[in-house]
Amino acid sequence: MEVKKHDIKNICIFILPGLALFTLFFIIPVGYVSITSLFEWNGITSPIFKGLYNYRDIFSDKVFWRSVKNNVLWAVVAGGVQVPLAMLMALILSKKPRGWQFFRTVYFLPQVISGIALAMLWAAMYNSEFGLINGLLRAIGLGEYATNWLGTVKTAFPCMLIYWVFYIGYYMVIMLADITNIDESYYEAAQIDGADGIRQHIHITIPLIKGSFQTCVTLAMIFGLRTFEQVYLLTNGGPANRTSVLVLYLYNQMKTNNYGGANASSVMLILTGAFVILLIRGVFAKLNKE
Repeated sequence: MEVKKHDIKNICIFILPGLALFTLFFIIPVGYVSITSLFEWNGITSPIFKGLYNYRDIFSDKVFWRSVKNNVLWAVVAGGVQVPLAMLMALILSKKPRGWQFFRTVYFLPQVISGIALAMLWAAMYNSEFGLINGLLRAIGLGEYATNWLGTVKTAFPCMLIYWVFYIGYYMVIMLADITNIDESYYEAAQIDGADGIRQHIHITIPLIKGSFQTCVTLAMIFGLRTFEQVYLLTNGGPANRTSVLVLYLYNQMKTNNYGGANASSVMLILTGAFVILLIRGVFAKLNKE
């Protein structure tokens, strides 16, 4: 189809506001951060150009690599555990079992509660002296397993992931909405052919919601890379930096007025996010071809 000149003009006028906002609130800030990451700057005195010194500094820091490792693990768990759990619950609730509206509300409820409030709730549950988890262990005669869950090197990071991964309501609602739009005639035809509920989900539901599934995986993994408040409030990166993440790492750089190092960390976080998005798109593009 040939595009006329006045159509091109209208298209440009249509996308111009969005392009202007994208440039103002993303391109310019990213460019500014990228440039200032090449300077030694404390936020007060004049910046001093140091080239790649800030990058060399953070690359030689074991805490930085620990933060990267934790972020990657967080993103993998988000995409590989949290979203599949959300899909499973969406598939179950789509059949409208008894009490399905109640459970849909319960699973989504944490999404309307402040993340800070949830972190404080779990901090109380993990408390080594008066926490609910240790209290239950002592009540059932397993008091020897009670420990300082967030203060022990081996348990701190797994505990962070375990409490967070079960908040699946956001992704569940997205996929549940997609499932409800599937034509019932597909299921009726499959039922006539003798397909049970599990086979219907495998051969009809899951293939038809793969678009929303990909969206949820992308969102979950990106949110995993952006994690900050839970870590900051529960452990502040401890013990021994075992729960440190990239956003907390750059925040600590800013606290010491090392804005050049903080901006270098920000650039690495942006590049990591871009790599994750491209990787997800590549994986799903390959799966769609097969």
